[in-house]
Amino acid sequence: MMDIKDKIKSLVSEVQFIDGGDAIMVIVNPVQLRFLAKILHDDDDMKFDFLRSLTGMDWGDEGLGVVYHLESTQYGRRIVMKTVATASEKPEIPTVSDIWKAAELNEREAYDYFGIGFTGHPDMRRLYLREDWVGHPLRKNFDGSKEVNPLRMSNEIAIDTTSSLEIDETGRMVEKTHVLFEDDEYVINIGPQHPATHGVLRFRVSLEGEIIGKLDVHCGYIHRGIEKMCESLTYQQTLALTDRLDYLSAMQNRHALCMCVEKAMGVEMPGRIQYIRTIMDELQRIDSHLLFFSTLCMDLGALTAFFFGFRDREKILDIFEDTTGGRLILNYNTIGGVQDDIHPDFVKRVKEFITYLRPQLKEYHDVFTGNIIARQRMKGVGVLSREDAISFGATGGTGRASGWACDVRKRHPYGAYDKVDFKEIIYHEGDCFSRYMVRMDEIVESMNIIEQLIDDIPEGDYRVKMKPVIKLPEGSYYSAVETSRGEFGVYIESRGDKYPYRMKFRSTGLPLVSCIDTITRGSKIADLIAIGGTLDYIVPDIDR
Repeated sequence: MMDIKDKIKSLVSEVQFIDGGDAIMVIVNPVQLRFLAKILHDDDDMKFDFLRSLTGMDWGDEGLGVVYHLESTQYGRRIVMKTVATASEKPEIPTVSDIWKAAELNEREAYDYFGIGFTGHPDMRRLYLREDWVGHPLRKNFDGSKEVNPLRMSNEIAIDTTSSLEIDETGRMVEKTHVLFEDDEYVINIGPQHPATHGVLRFRVSLEGEIIGKLDVHCGYIHRGIEKMCESLTYQQTLALTDRLDYLSAMQNRHALCMCVEKAMGVEMPGRIQYIRTIMDELQRIDSHLLFFSTLCMDLGALTAFFFGFRDREKILDIFEDTTGGRLILNYNTIGGVQDDIHPDFVKRVKEFITYLRPQLKEYHDVFTGNIIARQRMKGVGVLSREDAISFGATGGTGRASGWACDVRKRHPYGAYDKVDFKEIIYHEGDCFSRYMVRMDEIVESMNIIEQLIDDIPEGDYRVKMKPVIKLPEGSYYSAVETSRGEFGVYIESRGDKYPYRMKFRSTGLPLVSCIDTITRGSKIADLIAIGGTLDYIVPDIDR
């Protein structure tokens, strides 16, 4: 098999390779971007079919551009692709949304925050901010004064058209208008109320009777500007913000950021820290999956089962509180270890909880899983194919329910996962019931992982001494963990300062939202609630 670098050089002119750490990094100009992207995706020797992350960038005098993190699900290889637009006022880069479906909303995010237009993209609207927002807030020269964008109490403008940038037969760039919903379509709003969409997420849904014709996602109602805030915070200060993203993966999110910074510093964590972090991550996974069970049961009308999950989740929160002092926002992982050692009763209470929970899961299945109404509402509903799961980047339980072995703990082991034996839960139907069963079975596997570690936590330090002010070496870094909802990645670009030049969080929820239109078309409106519940997204993680 030809070396990837040699193959790219033989097919694409004017590419440059730089040291990308644990992945190849190739720099390509926008003119050749699509050609290279097609080769990376289609070539039998490469097959980079998984777009892990797409990051908009403002490199100052160098220009605006995009960084693409790609992975081959077949070969397990990784590559980073970087491109810089030539124009600074109205930069344009060819779309890759027809190559990787995950790019569609990610490119809209880059357009929203950086003003980068993607030629050939079918829907160049803002993704998070209002259409009447002035400017692009992640540009380094953005004017953030209230006079530019005053507080608006008026309703958001409803837009039923979108535009795309196309190149006509003469080679000129033209803007084409496309209609989202025709005048005679019956369009209703689902959300943005939490009971309908698991958070302030709004779906505009076109219906023919009860049947869904198309669905348009509106994000940004809870937008916190976390990635922008990180640019003016030290690395230690950015940690607190990760807990506010997916608050049911707070431990895991922080783990990813700490890991990324520690990797950039070249610091290896001692065994005690690795064991504690891994156990906490798995307790967090059980916590999240119990809440998933509870809310899905409530979505489908099973109120008794809803109380079962909340009852048992409280026991995990009690364990968290003893050690961390928190129950939802868990300020525990820190750069160089954990904030404090585990509580003296931690091991005892964790073992008691596992002994308690195992028989309770049988009651869950008796009351809900085997219920004929629940099975009819979930089986064969909202089917996502394996190919679409990979193309959308729908990781976690959603991807594994479609037959995609996408677990980061297996693909790129971290923490103490290389020291335990556990099964990656895979189903192949890709429907709501499979997504439900993956998470229920993962509760058992998480307990198995904890049991293998809990009695063997090494002695030693729980925190490595770090400088009060951390400056990362100049360069770019990416780390990922398997959170309760899938791959959560952290991309840091450092200029050698105490603040990150750019910090991007790879949302677990954005890919899940991006595939909803595909899997709901032709379903009934009631199915949308079951589909949203089993996709299990968390809204603050989506709009960051």
